[in-house]
Amino acid sequence: MTFLWINLSLVFVLSFFARYFARPVASAGIYAPVKPNQLLVLGVMCSLVAVSGLRINIGDTYFYRHAYENNEITWSYISSQKDIGFSILQMLLKNLSEDPQILIFTTALITNVLIVYVLSKYSRMFELSIYVYITGGLFLVSMNGIRQMLAAAIIFTATRFLINGNWLMYIFIVLLASLFHQSALILIPIYFLVRYKAWSKATYLLLACSVIIVIGYDQFSNILFAAMENTQYSGYSSFQEGGANTLRVAVNAVPLMIAFLGRHKLREIYPSSDYIVNMVLVGFIFMVISTQNWIFARVSIYFTLYQLILISWIIVLFRTKEQRFIYYALLICYLAYYFYENVISLNTIYKSNILNQLL
Repeated sequence: MTFLWINLSLVFVLSFFARYFARPVASAGIYAPVKPNQLLVLGVMCSLVAVSGLRINIGDTYFYRHAYENNEITWSYISSQKDIGFSILQMLLKNLSEDPQILIFTTALITNVLIVYVLSKYSRMFELSIYVYITGGLFLVSMNGIRQMLAAAIIFTATRFLINGNWLMYIFIVLLASLFHQSALILIPIYFLVRYKAWSKATYLLLACSVIIVIGYDQFSNILFAAMENTQYSGYSSFQEGGANTLRVAVNAVPLMIAFLGRHKLREIYPSSDYIVNMVLVGFIFMVISTQNWIFARVSIYFTLYQLILISWIIVLFRTKEQRFIYYALLICYLAYYFYENVISLNTIYKSNILNQLL
């Protein structure tokens, strides 16, 4: 994990100074009140893209590389695929190179650039969002669920339309993202679900529903998988890898709990936070359900990105004299979680033919 530790250190330092040398946003609106230094933000992007894009392992990277090398991407092949956008991307890349590393690098480039760009617009503490992006595990997820993270990053750019209520543009971007992973279509009904005031009666109804689903999961799953019988997700009905780690659910719950306790102040300092909180809440509900079947944790990927925005705002919800302590506490706790998950639990090993030559 040497390169992963180096990457974490480098991007945190760069993102910290990006905020340190930030300038105020000229006009009030839906964005954060400060704009990070763009040169340093570019440095953050470069580090994330290099480490992710030059890998040769982690998750299903091997299978994507193998498929790229062995499949002949023709229009006939594309028409037979469910996610045609990803197949078209592969065809375009094959015209440039047969080396599968170009696919890994390109997807890493698009995914990480889009995510960092959006975070630089909406995060109150940019470095904290970037830090949690890595230590919370989402950066590694982007090396595993390549197509879904690519789709999630594309939808993440529609945050502006989610906040200002431009449903037409939001749905257009969701449809575009669905060309890379059809599960993105779930964001269309979700849009109308989250366009209300956070912590209203609808919020508690959603939480109650999640509890009911967990308790009656067997009946719920039978209905759900019966509805998906003729879709590309019908195979998930036989998914037997167990539920998601309860520790991950707890980690996802902490920012949401703090946002609830400071909900009045959060709405005062960031009026657009209601929609961000609601997206995080929906993601948390999917995480709760995923304790019964891990496959639901995949759906939460689309919403975890909004948690990166939320966590950058919760520091300022505390009294001034407590903010420094909370800031360092978050850094330490997420670092411990990152170490536990990737060193102790998963024993993550990172390999790169190019980067290994530098050591």
